[in-house]
Amino acid sequence: MYLDLVIVLVLIIIAFCWFRTFSKTVYAVAIIDIFLRLLYYISANVGIPVFYNWVRRIFPESIPGLLDNYMNGILLTIFVWIYVGLMVVFLFYVTRAFIRKK
Repeated sequence: MYLDLVIVLVLIIIAFCWFRTFSKTVYAVAIIDIFLRLLYYISANVGIPVFYNWVRRIFPESIPGLLDNYMNGILLTIFVWIYVGLMVVFLFYVTRAFIRKK
């Protein structure tokens, strides 16, 4: 079922179209990934089997988990490194904002 792929791709496409700057797009990708990880964690620890199964069926664990479901080989490696690069840029932006607020 490709529903998880469609959801994440639509969110990322909206982020690229809505936020025309690179920094805002990086923030949007990081927000989507953090949301997916939190949803996955909450579904596993709430103790409601119906909710757990629904989340596992509809949403991927994270963006790298989604990539791993639909790709393999060198293409997967390239996209995972792009993701890692975006997360490094996100860490830079967050650290810079934290230091400036001091």
